[in-house]
Amino acid sequence: MLMQSLIQAIYPPHCIACAAPTDMEHGQCGACWPQTKFITGTICDKFGVPLPGDAEGDIVHCDDCMRIARPWDRGWAALAYADVGRKLVPGLKHGDRLDYLPAMSRWMAASGKELFQDDPLLVSVPLHRWRLFRRKYNQAAELTKSMGRITGHEVCLDALVRAQQTPKLDGKSREERFQILQDVIKPKAERRKQIQSRSIVLIDDVMTSGATLAACTEACKKAGAETVSVLVLARVAKDT
Repeated sequence: MLMQSLIQAIYPPHCIACAAPTDMEHGQCGACWPQTKFITGTICDKFGVPLPGDAEGDIVHCDDCMRIARPWDRGWAALAYADVGRKLVPGLKHGDRLDYLPAMSRWMAASGKELFQDDPLLVSVPLHRWRLFRRKYNQAAELTKSMGRITGHEVCLDALVRAQQTPKLDGKSREERFQILQDVIKPKAERRKQIQSRSIVLIDDVMTSGATLAACTEACKKAGAETVSVLVLARVAKDT
């Protein structure tokens, strides 16, 4: 207890978004918290976007999901990729800010609690080995490990592999993203038995078009997964 008090005296808690002093480790200050756009209320059950109206207890889908088939069963996000979210996500992905993980995984666990009812296997979206070498870590895998610690569910970080390196998807259209990822992500042969007949929750940092998560879902289903849901930290929506 004394050691913990000394550490806090030397390194007091600070806001993960702006470094202002806070009362809680891995928390946010009073100014940043309202600028973190958590997705609550009526939400599309497939794409994780907030919807108008009050449909508590009902499963609803956005206009896009009524027109475009999604291969996964359910898809949720913790926050919108806007304001503070737009700052934190790139920090985790490209800025080595692994200190964000306790807060981010806590938000995701709270947002996706309904996805954990069937004791799922938590699976991370894979990076190609060369991109992993350059980036030093896979942010989706780090989120998945942290989610496993919080929820107590089984984790598999190498269930899926990227069979080839693909160009960055930033700036690509939805159609281009799906074309680029066609047949690129596959189940790892040694993990097929672990995936078979399981409920899978795919973990990633951001969902934009859903192309990457669609490719991962199809790979899981090829390996015999019973159901596949997706849970992401942030959702890029049209109104953000």
